Amino acid sequence: MSSTQVTHLVCLQLTLTCCWALGCHEAAWSPDFTLPGDYLLAGLFPLHSDCLHVRRSPQVTLCDRPDSFSGHGYHLFQAMRLSVEQINNSTALLPNVTLGYELYDVCSESATVYAVLRALSWQGTHRVEIQENLYHYSPKAMAVIGPDSTDEAATAAALLSPFLVPLISYEASSTVLSAKQLYPSFLRTIPSDRYQVETLVLLLQSFGWVWVSLVGSSGYYGEQGVRALEDLATKRGICIPYKGIVPFSARVGDEEMQGMMRGLAGARTTVVVVFASRQPARVFFGSVMLANLTGKVWIASEDWAISTYISRMAGIRGIGMVLGLAIQQRLVPGLEEFEEAYAWEDKGAPRPCPRGSWCSTNQLCRECQAFTAQTMPSLGAFSMSSAYNVYRAVYAVAHGLHQLLGCASGSCSKGQVYPWQLLEQIYKVNFLLHEDTVAFDKNGDPLSNYDIIVWDWSGPTWSFRVVGSSTWPPVRLDVNKTSIQWHEKDSQVPTSVCTGDCARGHHRVVVGFYHCCFECVPCEAGTFLNKSDLYRCQPCGREEWSPEASHTCFPRTVVVLTWHEPISWVLLAANTLLLLLLLGTAGLFAWHLDTPVVRSAGGRLCFLMLGSLALGSCSLYGFFGEPTLPACLLRQALFSLSFAIFLSCLTIRSFQLIIIFKFATKMPTSYYAWVRNHGAGLSVMFSSIAQLLICLTWLSVWTPLPTREYQRFPQLVVLECTEANSPGFLLAFAYNGLLSVSAFACSYLGKDLPENYNEAKCVTFSLLLNFVSWITFFTMSSISHGRNLSVINVLAVLTSLSGGFSGYFLPKCYVILCRPDLNNTEHFQASIQDYTRRCGST
Repeated sequence: MSSTQVTHLVCLQLTLTCCWALGCHEAAWSPDFTLPGDYLLAGLFPLHSDCLHVRRSPQVTLCDRPDSFSGHGYHLFQAMRLSVEQINNSTALLPNVTLGYELYDVCSESATVYAVLRALSWQGTHRVEIQENLYHYSPKAMAVIGPDSTDEAATAAALLSPFLVPLISYEASSTVLSAKQLYPSFLRTIPSDRYQVETLVLLLQSFGWVWVSLVGSSGYYGEQGVRALEDLATKRGICIPYKGIVPFSARVGDEEMQGMMRGLAGARTTVVVVFASRQPARVFFGSVMLANLTGKVWIASEDWAISTYISRMAGIRGIGMVLGLAIQQRLVPGLEEFEEAYAWEDKGAPRPCPRGSWCSTNQLCRECQAFTAQTMPSLGAFSMSSAYNVYRAVYAVAHGLHQLLGCASGSCSKGQVYPWQLLEQIYKVNFLLHEDTVAFDKNGDPLSNYDIIVWDWSGPTWSFRVVGSSTWPPVRLDVNKTSIQWHEKDSQVPTSVCTGDCARGHHRVVVGFYHCCFECVPCEAGTFLNKSDLYRCQPCGREEWSPEASHTCFPRTVVVLTWHEPISWVLLAANTLLLLLLLGTAGLFAWHLDTPVVRSAGGRLCFLMLGSLALGSCSLYGFFGEPTLPACLLRQALFSLSFAIFLSCLTIRSFQLIIIFKFATKMPTSYYAWVRNHGAGLSVMFSSIAQLLICLTWLSVWTPLPTREYQRFPQLVVLECTEANSPGFLLAFAYNGLLSVSAFACSYLGKDLPENYNEAKCVTFSLLLNFVSWITFFTMSSISHGRNLSVINVLAVLTSLSGGFSGYFLPKCYVILCRPDLNNTEHFQASIQDYTRRCGST
């Protein structure tokens, strides 16, 4: 099919529509609905309410019917008349240019279509012509103001958008209309529901209401609003156990509304958001009062929040509390005086339409003709707010036309103006209207704010108070909560939750379908409840710990044997004293090196034994302070090696005495071979080298490293070395144990040697201390940790070293210092002779 054929079909369709809509009727019209001018605007206002029984009738609804007058629509009608009159009287805005208007009563969708087609008709004709280039189409009206509802605005925008005729609505707030690919010529002076939805969700969150019912109304406004509100609220953690839509055909108390009331009662929600148009909202609250569903907080959308159409319902005062959004209140200056003047003026009788004319059947309002100053409808806050949106829309068109005609120079250049040119300029307007900035964003939405209002029944009549505001972008909420008087007896903020908050340290376990219904379970030890995630306990960091049912983590105590503790001072003092004793003994033995006592103790071998004990004592300093790699490598290994040298010397010394006194005469050849080949020194060297190899293997294969231990004790971080758990440590300790047993055995075999050479008692004592200290260490290591284990380890090493020193060297020091009479050759020879006699007698 060719484009020309398509064009003809569309043209035929619109022509038929025009014939249907604009058929001649024997009707009347009022001159108040029209005003000639250089450039014409169309205004669509609901001066009368919809007539349900003719909604599906194939003809235009006749709006001017008895008992259907809408005072709200009347104020919007007068606001447009006033704004055009002010602009025409202005010398600054559109000088030497006059605006005209054609106003239409749009009480139904068919009436809206009729009015839009009238506005679209080609100048000087009564038909809509489809041209190949719509950019050159010149309709009767340059722009259209209205209509009020989203459904009718969508219908009007769909008809006007192909011609790019600007349509500026004063009450249609649905986000559907922001789709520029569908409605490129649509703008509005009321905020988009996108901001209303975000504000409502922020309002619910600010009071902690997470268990909420949601009610909407049929049509774009209610259904789209409910859908968007449900999506955003769910994302923000709010549960909606009940959602309902009030049908357009619903009646108070009918079966469908009764079912809705049962659903609301069963949901057990304290808060109900009513995102509905005024008429369905009136039906809904009538059913609420009939069902006695009271004591709740009702959250109102801007369409009915301050509407007297709802607040004047009989018995509405008992439903509970109403909190809602309203367009920021602004006044249309002079509107009340303008309406009063209209009521006083002589309007005359309606004029009949001439036969054969195309005059409108919906440009008539008989009630308006009959108004007096006493009977005219009162101008409430809601109507004033909407009237200001009409006022602002007309001024936006005027400023756009002002720019388009080049009126900045003081004189406008009148000429042919196409709707798309005007649309471009309207998008660019940015001006102050009575200290209010008028501008549009890329979606045709205004830069505006909401007031947060609460219904006030404290006086004799209903009123509302502003308790906060909402601004954007981004959406921010500011509510003065202290100024709200709640309907509860104690005036506390009502709660609306499925399950109350859990105790501190208890996380939520969801029960059922909604995450708002849950059980409270305490967090396990080592975890805590983060406020950002109430459904899962978070593990504490490695450096932290927590008891069961904790809401926070605590720093772990770092456990290490520090230098400045009293117990450390005692241990260090004891170790220093031992080193001084070892050094003093070495000096004493050096001074008396040639005396019998020193020679009997091993002579120069004593210095090796004292040095090994001193080296083992130095290893103790590695147990104090935070472990380092050098300290971990040396402290246990150095002690194991040094003590192995000491035990090797002690064993070989005892074994050598046994050889001298018991086997020298019996096996002289073996004895002299032992002496000649330095058997004692070689034995000590080989024994020490064996321990050295064990320690080197230990350090290379099971390298002791400084570590922070977290597992054994939840409250502590134990700073330690890893040697206690290694096979190398156990092997080195086992070797020292073997040397201890060997030393004990050799000293026991020499228990009958001469008194000056008999060291069985002292050696047994020192080795017994060694065994006890290390048995104690291994026993306590299973129940002790960190600092205490280090203290026990130091005590075990100190006891072993002290025992070895005191058992072997202290008796000899005593003889040198206190009994010099025993430290002579005669005494030792007498002792040997006595041993020889005893052996001979046996």
